[in-house]
Parts: sequence; C-alpha cells; structure tokens
Amino acid sequence: MSQKQPALLVMDVQHSIVQGLGEEAQTYLKNVERAVAAAHKADIPVMFVVVRFRKGYPEVSPANKMFSAIRERFKDVSLDGDSLATQPVIEPREGDLVIAKKRVSAFAGSDLEMILRAQGITELVLSGIATSGVVLSTLRYAADKDYRLKVLGDCCADQDSEVHRVLLEKVFPRQANVLTAEEWAASLG
Repeated sequence: MSQKQPALLVMDVQHSIVQGLGEEAQTYLKNVERAVAAAHKADIPVMFVVVRFRKGYPEVSPANKMFSAIRERFKDVSLDGDSLATQPVIEPREGDLVIAKKRVSAFAGSDLEMILRAQGITELVLSGIATSGVVLSTLRYAADKDYRLKVLGDCCADQDSEVHRVLLEKVFPRQANVLTAEEWAASLG
C-alpha cells in the first residue's frame, strides 16, 4: 500500500492500570479522549489494547518476574475478558477494536499484527500506560517492522517521571515523531 494508513493504539488504559495514576488520571484521560475523538472524526481506526489472562493465569510463567508479580497481586481479581479490571476506561464505540494481549508489548500474545496487515495500516499512533512498558515495547517492535510511528507524549504516563521524560525526549524521537494529542489532532485537518 503506497498511501499511509494510520491507526491509534490506546494501550493498557484499563481500570486496573489507570488507578495507579492517582491524581494525574483525570488530566491523562482527557488527553486520551481528545486523541480518540480526533481519530474518530478523521475516520482513523482506534484500537484499545488491554492485558487479559484466563482465570487462574495459565499464561503466566513463574519465570516471568513481572507477570508473576501481577498474578500474585491480582490473585483474587480476575483479569479475564469478563472482568471490569480489564475493560478500557474510555468506552470503545462501534467499529473500535479491543485487542487482548498477554505480555508487555501490544504485539506479544495478541492478533494485532494480523489486524494491522489486514487493514493495510502502515502508521501507528501510540498512547498508553506505562511509557516505559507497553509504549516502549510496542514502539521498538513496530519500528523493527517498519511501521511509521508517532507517540502522543501527553497520552503516555509512567510512575517514574524521569524515565517518562527521558523516553519522550531522548529515546523515542530516534524512531518516532513525538507530539501532543492537540498537535496530532490539528495535523489531521
């Protein structure tokens, strides 16, 4: 496909994760809502990527330090498809996709790549929690797969503000254009 076809990925913006933002959650969600509204207005596909596991967490290996800790932390909370904890905080509208993943990257343990290929999508606009987790992992994988990349800096969040800053100012610009939700919306016309 010669013409670039973008998609907005809203990653890990789900109830169980947004709670960790504390007071910053409302401002963050307003920025993401602005980006989602701009995508809808421009007929750009919106894909909500969420972490989901089956009941009992059979996908989580004891060797995986991060997800073993999550399994232990949420042992009394289901992170399956029926759980409120795994639902996107921003309500997907008809036509939006919700993509379940099993690891940090939006591509790991999901059908995201197949959907992107099937729809001729060649450009990804990334947003999500955490900047040092899903955004970084997805950006690296997507860059290696030759997607054009944009990162909406104010639609990313991380519990470590310094890591967030370094990624947005020094690391991501090597592989993506970093801009705000407002700048991106204005660029869509």
